[in-house]
Amino acid sequence: MKKFHIVKLGCPKNDADMEIFKGLLQSKGYKYVSNPQIADYIFIDTCGFIEEAKKESIEAIFEYASLKDNNKNLKVIPIGCLTQRYFDDILKDIPEIDGLYGVLSPKTIVEKIENGEYFFKREIPETLYDCKIRAIPDSHYAYVKIGDGCSRNCAFCSIPTFKGKPKSRSIEEINEEVEFLVSKGVKEIILVSQDNTLYGIDNYQKQALPDLLDKLNTIKGKFWIRVMYLHPDFLSEDIIESIHRNEKVLNYFDVPIQHISDKILQSMGRHKKRNELIKLFEKIRKEPSVIRTTLMVGFPGEKTEDFEELVDFVKEIKFERMGSFKFSKEENTKSFTLPEQIDEQIKKQRQNELMTVQSEISKNIMEKYIGETLEVLLEEKEDNVYVGRSYLDAPEIDGNVYIKNFGDKELTFGNFVKVTITGSYEYDLEGAIVE
Repeated sequence: MKKFHIVKLGCPKNDADMEIFKGLLQSKGYKYVSNPQIADYIFIDTCGFIEEAKKESIEAIFEYASLKDNNKNLKVIPIGCLTQRYFDDILKDIPEIDGLYGVLSPKTIVEKIENGEYFFKREIPETLYDCKIRAIPDSHYAYVKIGDGCSRNCAFCSIPTFKGKPKSRSIEEINEEVEFLVSKGVKEIILVSQDNTLYGIDNYQKQALPDLLDKLNTIKGKFWIRVMYLHPDFLSEDIIESIHRNEKVLNYFDVPIQHISDKILQSMGRHKKRNELIKLFEKIRKEPSVIRTTLMVGFPGEKTEDFEELVDFVKEIKFERMGSFKFSKEENTKSFTLPEQIDEQIKKQRQNELMTVQSEISKNIMEKYIGETLEVLLEEKEDNVYVGRSYLDAPEIDGNVYIKNFGDKELTFGNFVKVTITGSYEYDLEGAIVE
């Protein structure tokens, strides 16, 4: 029996692809192993979005290729976004690899492996696929990809060049996958794509995310639905209302605005400007909601006053959750040749300042939950402390709820429990089980 190991890099969309890939390989008789040193195949699912992600992917390729020194039968095979974007360069510059696949459906990759064809790429990437098989995640949450590709053409983003145009799965197919996952004990379904506001534009000729959420909300069982990646320019009132009205859908809005200076937004190719974004957040907050955003510092032409405007806006809006990253100069993007590129040290200073401001905001927001009771999904136990998440927290990127006071009870992972919040930190909460 051939053994395989998967290295997941990059975004949750990669995670969704790899659960399908893992399930398909297992259905063909391959055995998944958590220890890469005993594997016959190591598949590295790469990311090609920004410079840091590319470096991480390249370093991982060399790291796992070094395992061949003690395992002569090992095949190391990178796949995914980086390989689609730089297929020929990787083929030429990294002879240590034993195979290379671009952005292909998991089904296609498995077919190529079975046929002994280890190097393959399509010029038009296969970002979507119809597949009835997927692995059950080790966690109590699962990423479900509802679409892929993007047509937004933001000036800083290379994704459309290697992911192609937007493509959406059918509501019926997604519903079937979610029903399967819920039947296997998954308690949180996280809907992902490059931009979930694009869902349905190609196959339903409209924004069909509200229809999808209405359908998923009818699935029996106790579970959460979390929607990620909502482009602010196209986040409609219908989408906002569908998130608010459906009981299983969390009031969690992941809206990456990138900046707030009208000048910078225009240069980025973003349409909604400052005043419109403020109105958008007001609409979202008509119901108690969490807003998570992502901000970029150091975009070409960002003056000190533009950055100060961004900091002031963060202080004004007080996002519940926020991430940031430094502008990365990427080939085949409009921003690659823009003048007034920002020094790397200045980018770093601005990012640190921005996150320091957000840290204090988050600390104050977390303090307000003391005394409240939240529903928490239990996930693990560390040093006699149970760890879970509330609706405030998407996995891996947000905070946790630590439960130190639970009496004599042995709690079950994957269950929802009521927790009274007794303490807070910058991004995390602490609480006690409600008897």
